[in-house]
Amino acid sequence: MNIEGFPNQGRLLGLDYGSKRVGVAISDSEQKIAAPVCVIQRSSAQGDGRALSRIVEENTPVGLVVGLPVYTSGDEGTQAKRAREFGLWASRQLQLPLTFWDERHSSTIAEGYLIDVGFSEKKRRARLDALAAQVMLQAYLDATDRSRWDRESSGSHRMNPNRKEPER
Repeated sequence: MNIEGFPNQGRLLGLDYGSKRVGVAISDSEQKIAAPVCVIQRSSAQGDGRALSRIVEENTPVGLVVGLPVYTSGDEGTQAKRAREFGLWASRQLQLPLTFWDERHSSTIAEGYLIDVGFSEKKRRARLDALAAQVMLQAYLDATDRSRWDRESSGSHRMNPNRKEPER
């Protein structure tokens, strides 16, 4: 199941929001595979907007998927609220349709991959956010119900009963 009005063909831009950095990933046009793009060092709204605009110009996405850092219980805290605000801002700036996706454990999974390939701590830090964005976007692409974290202004969100929690 897809979110009504959200593109199910064409490249999607995945963003892993953070107060200091934003990880960026992109899907292929068939929405099967996600790849890391870069990490944006946050500076100002104007600087963030310019960086995102360049990425959109280079990759021509048709939609935006922003990761939500939710608690294990599924509840949303302050960081999820900030990610939602950032996503809404980015959607308006880039004029792209927006959806949100659970990014729980994406950084842990990404760091595990980087450790497995033998990256030093310094190299891991430089690549972690983009890889976390890729992990989150790939989870979205692989989902059978992509409406899981699409939330109406009422505050309720639809859950996907088929989604499995990553093993820790």
